[in-house]
Amino acid sequence: MAGVGRNMVAPLLVLNLIMYLIVIGFASWNLNHFINGTTNYPGVAGNGATFYFLVFAILAGVVGAASKLAGVHHVRAWHGGSLANTAASALVAWAITALAFGLACKEIHIGGYRGWRLRVLEAFVIILMFTQLLYVMMLHMGLFGNQFGAGSGGYGAGDHGYGAGDYHNKGMGTGAAATRV
Repeated sequence: MAGVGRNMVAPLLVLNLIMYLIVIGFASWNLNHFINGTTNYPGVAGNGATFYFLVFAILAGVVGAASKLAGVHHVRAWHGGSLANTAASALVAWAITALAFGLACKEIHIGGYRGWRLRVLEAFVIILMFTQLLYVMMLHMGLFGNQFGAGSGGYGAGDHGYGAGDYHNKGMGTGAAATRV
């Protein structure tokens, strides 16, 4: 698990950031035309699930892009404290993206005419749900992989002088036998 490093997280971070920015663009354009009542405009149309999908898609895009900014900070700092913040924000972004994914599937299932911009948005949300899940899994492998060491804010006991286990429990861990009396 310690093999998850900057070289693996950074490209996925950049890919997801670009995709979230594209989702923001397409969702805001579609939502603007949907609110203005120009659903007969080529590229909008939709069905009963379209409005809810657009709202959750733009929310997922904004939260996901903000989460990627925390990810950029983590890639630059690369220590346990920034990892916890990045993993938490990435998990929230994935949860909202999963909601938008569900609504995209519902919109596809209902059917009807959907313009190319709406279909592109659906495709990006579906792809982002899986790439964001991969990103969250990579971050959590780093969170539980103890790769950052004890002195850098990670979760290991290391050089703290407490013995086995983590430094929060002061040696109440893996159980090396104590001295005999």
